[in-house]
Amino acid sequence: MTKPAVRIRIQGTPNPRAAKFVLDRDVPGAGSRSYFDRESADGDLLAARIFEVRGVRALLIVENFITVTKTDERDWPDLVDEVTEAIRESLREPADAKPDAAAGGPLQS
Repeated sequence: MTKPAVRIRIQGTPNPRAAKFVLDRDVPGAGSRSYFDRESADGDLLAARIFEVRGVRALLIVENFITVTKTDERDWPDLVDEVTEAIRESLREPADAKPDAAAGGPLQS
């Protein structure tokens, strides 16, 4: 059975290098977690997939949101769609692989 698509809103943060991707439900996985590089995300399929996006520097995953911090090499307009798609792809995986499904929204400053 296919789960309903998750809605994702993107919000700006006080840090111009960080954006908050807010889902309409809790992110699968246990508790809050933060990662500062791809290696530290080993074993977390969602985080590892987001780190595949060039320009992602760090992640904070808590309840129903994912805060993504970017490097200076890319701008948000170039990253939002790729990060949103990475979340969508990860959340489409089978339940035993950690995930759900997704849909997007614009970055708001």
